[in-house]
Amino acid sequence: MALGLVVIEVCERNILAAHSIDELEQEYPEVAVLRTQCLFMCHMCRAVPYAMVNQKRVYAKRLDQCFGLLKETIEEEIVAFFDES
Repeated sequence: MALGLVVIEVCERNILAAHSIDELEQEYPEVAVLRTQCLFMCHMCRAVPYAMVNQKRVYAKRLDQCFGLLKETIEEEIVAFFDES
């Protein structure tokens, strides 16, 4: 797996990791999903679905909301990358 322009880090213990977050790599070729044992945000990890997108925390109360925010953040990161180029 090659690293993408957008790196999503997900703690294996977070509810988000139990769902098909890897589909984001298929939908967005610029994305690389990395599952880690711990992102050192235990209180958040137990409370809400969340991930780190290029070192930015993305979270929501519900899983579907979090996926929507992840997609928005991915698209923002892609636009920002190409604007800087």
